[in-house]
Amino acid sequence: MRLSMKKLNLIVVFNKNLSEALFCIRAKEPYKGLYNFVGGKVEENESNDEAAYRELFEETGITRNDIILDHFMDLNYFKYGNNIQVYYGVLKHDVRLVEEKNKLEWKIINDELLDNDKFGGNYNIPHLIRQIKVYMKNGTDIDKY
Repeated sequence: MRLSMKKLNLIVVFNKNLSEALFCIRAKEPYKGLYNFVGGKVEENESNDEAAYRELFEETGITRNDIILDHFMDLNYFKYGNNIQVYYGVLKHDVRLVEEKNKLEWKIINDELLDNDKFGGNYNIPHLIRQIKVYMKNGTDIDKY
């Protein structure tokens, strides 16, 4: 018997020149104490896009005026009953971040993202960033991953 899938989102936020991505330091499990993308649960009566913008605003203070989010891919973890919707966006301008529960930090996109002792996601973080960057056809050093 298959569990009903719980809908979650992950939101990859890039700075204007795509050299950094925004991370939270998780205050609770999963990945407590590790860097991870912002995101959260999709509520029952909201669209996936509404949920992504709501979670982004709640966790960072970033609004629709600051960024356009694009639903890039889904990761379905059938054994855990999770549907993780991956969104990304590039900030239109500098923003003042407003932290909710998790501390926020910009991290340079480099080999440090491969450090599983610092970053959650079991190596999915560099994979997701690379796939998004390849899609955007941005010839940066991230293409070496």
